Amino acid sequence: MNEDFAPLLVAWQRQHGRHGLPWHGTRDPYRVWLSEIMLQQTQVATVRAYYLRFLARFPTVGELAAAPLDEVLALWAGLGYYSRARNLHACAQAVAALGGFPRTAAALAELPGIGPSTARAIAAFCFDERLSIFDGNVQRVLARLLAFDEDLSGTRAVRALWAQADALVPARAADMPAYTQGLMDLGAGLCTPRSPDCAACPVASLCQARAQGRVGELPRKTKKLKRGRRESWWLWLRREPDGALWLQQRAATGIWAGLWTLPLFDTEADLQAVVPGAVLEPLPQIQHALTHLDWCLHPRRAAWQGQAAPLPEGRWVAPADWPAYGMPAPLQKLLA
Repeated sequence: MNEDFAPLLVAWQRQHGRHGLPWHGTRDPYRVWLSEIMLQQTQVATVRAYYLRFLARFPTVGELAAAPLDEVLALWAGLGYYSRARNLHACAQAVAALGGFPRTAAALAELPGIGPSTARAIAAFCFDERLSIFDGNVQRVLARLLAFDEDLSGTRAVRALWAQADALVPARAADMPAYTQGLMDLGAGLCTPRSPDCAACPVASLCQARAQGRVGELPRKTKKLKRGRRESWWLWLRREPDGALWLQQRAATGIWAGLWTLPLFDTEADLQAVVPGAVLEPLPQIQHALTHLDWCLHPRRAAWQGQAAPLPEGRWVAPADWPAYGMPAPLQKLLA
């Protein structure tokens, strides 16, 4: 396995792997890092447009570091998982202060928002470091390849499989970019969670799960994420004649941290108390699914009449200025 796996994967990737995406083939750590962060829990088709827009606005890590966080969040709006954008900005500032990206995975992992697998991807693609990436796709590929039977919801099992992953990397450092991309391509395109295409797999002859007829049951991961549920009421308060909305910036931590949104309330009575006497127009509720939470949002639209009750902290923002404010995707859709 140690002798045959890497050469087969490298040869396959160079001939049949993905090569047409904007971040493929680059050795620029800024571009590799940006794509890796954006691709976390986000589909390639969605990331492509955001990646190109980011590079058009911030062609270097120094320009990203110098930009205001609000501008970064506005450009990120709609991509989700907004802590990535805040960490992206903080990491760019750290890299700019260092004078460039560190060249080892260990040093890269010390930067804000860069986990061990992302650090290894940057080090492998850009600096030929012989360490394996280990995201969810790679865990699935290797668990099947090795018929790894331990439950990957446990830390000990993950560490054991990761050690085996490092033992499989190519002997030649120059093969690391193709090998790393090959792992990604294999997990994304062939060795998928359901209906894997074993017939097209370049390492099917080595796959122990396939030999044992156990592809469908591996990897084992029994831990289930507990989801919560929340209800909130949204106040869409419109001022005439300019159509401005009253927007609030969310706190620096928590859901939608740092983004601008309509005022949120725990109950409709709390919302009504801010605009006493106003006619509230109920709009269709919005079901917003987060990683750990199902959030039901109840928008209520009202015209600002100069009511005496003080508004919650925020500001009036005219429609022409909305694009400059980072807003969560549900609000963007609502306003559209």
